[in-house]
Formats: sequence, C-alpha cells, structure tokens
Amino acid sequence: MTCGSSRVERRLLCACIVAASCGPAAAVADGVTVSKIYDPYVQPLEWELEWRLVNEVDDTNPDLQRQSFGIGRSVSDRVFAELYVIGTRGRDESLDVDAFELEAKWQLTEQGEYAVDWGILFELERETENNAWEFASRLIAARDIGKTTTLVNASLIYEWGEGRENEFETALQVQTRYRYREAFEPAIELHMGQDTIALGPAIIGLWRPSTGKKLRWELGVFAGLDEKSPDRTVKASIEFEF
Repeated sequence: MTCGSSRVERRLLCACIVAASCGPAAAVADGVTVSKIYDPYVQPLEWELEWRLVNEVDDTNPDLQRQSFGIGRSVSDRVFAELYVIGTRGRDESLDVDAFELEAKWQLTEQGEYAVDWGILFELERETENNAWEFASRLIAARDIGKTTTLVNASLIYEWGEGRENEFETALQVQTRYRYREAFEPAIELHMGQDTIALGPAIIGLWRPSTGKKLRWELGVFAGLDEKSPDRTVKASIEFEF
C-alpha cells in the first residue's frame, strides 16, 4: 500500500468523525445513542443469536430499558443479515415489544488489505404501535495499532412517520480496546447523539466452547457529559456465533 493511499484513508476516517459529530444527532432508536459498536468483518456461513440491553438511569427522568433479540446469518462472504425484535420498558412497567429491525452489514475491504478496514451497515426499523420508520446507513472503520483496535461508526439516519419529524440526523460511536487476552479486552467508548453524549469503560470477551462456536460478551457503563444525557447508561450484550 502506498503512502498516498494511507493518507487518503486517514483523511476519510477523520471526515467521518467530523461529519457525524456536527449538527443534530441520534441513534437508530429515536433519542437513544448508546448502542452496539460494529466491526466491519463478515464470517462466511456463520449464524448468530444475539441479546442486547441498554439501560438508562437518570435522577430527574424515568429510567428507560431497551432490549433486543436477534437472529442473523451471513448470506455471502461479504454480507451478513440480521433480524431483531425490540422491547422497551420504563420504571415499573413490563417489557413490551415495540419495534422490529432489519440489518445488513457489507464488508467492503479484506481484513489487513489497507491501513483501515472498511464496512457499511444498513438498518431499517419500524415501530409496532405507530407507523413510524427509521433508516440508517452506518460507515464502519477499524484500525489496529500494536495491541489496540479502534472502531469508528458514523451514522446518517432518516426518520419519518407518525410522531416523528421527517428529518435527517447523525450519530457517532468510537471504541478503542486493548487486546490483552481474547477473553478479556478492556475498552473505552464514546457515544454521541441527539439526546446523549456519553463516555465510559467497557469490557469485551470471547469464549470458544468448541470448534466453530464462539460466545462473545460485552459490558459497559457510561456517564452523561451534558445536561440532556442520562446520568448513567449500562450496555450489555451476548452473542452466540456458530
């Protein structure tokens, strides 16, 4: 790879960060910014079962919990598709299914082919109670330096339908993790969006129970950095890949 192409990639990565951090922002769920940070890679012939949790705790507003249950499969050596059922509940409420989401991740470059590995994710979400929709395109970048890996997810979102303003929004998630051991990788994450700017630590791990099977887990706790952000947000996930 030439120095010129490396400089182009670095400039594009910086442009993604600047574009996503300017102006109004949001995540795929309206107002919910802390979410999964994706890598750009697709494993051929792989199935995945996934559970995610995002729990917002605020001293002045009702707590909010959002859970997602997904099943996915790679449809080629570069494309992975997943379907989610999403439930939300507030304080002292039951968990009610209120949305469905379809995702498709496209790995754009081979791992290690360039200084930065690239992918793109498309997400379409529909609320069950209202005719409200969201479509997001998320540019994914990954860069290894020594034993650290940095992931950048820059999203452009369009919302429309009942109870929504027809508008474009943006979101940015950044994760830098230290590859200490496969079962224990400490990280720090930044999540920026319309109602949240949050920063905090996370722990990521991988366990291989048998050949061809992997169990990934993640836990993070994030502090709000402005008045609009929840005081604390907890993020957890478990993925079983086979």
